[in-house]
Amino acid sequence: MSPAKKAAASGVTLTVRQVRSGIGYRKDQKATLRALGLGRIGRTRTLPDNPQVRGMVNKIPHLVVIEDAAQ
Repeated sequence: MSPAKKAAASGVTLTVRQVRSGIGYRKDQKATLRALGLGRIGRTRTLPDNPQVRGMVNKIPHLVVIEDAAQ
């Protein structure tokens, strides 16, 4: 089983909150916000803790904050 599937199966999640607007940033960064299910300041999403989500969050660290890493 791949590490991503193991994380999803074990229920490890991240809570990501948008803290800044995507206005004025590159198109790919705005698209990353949308792909994470964000789009408004203050909106939160609970996402699986896998390499794909971590990579997206690491692409836009100036726009989001990880609130907790529930295990």
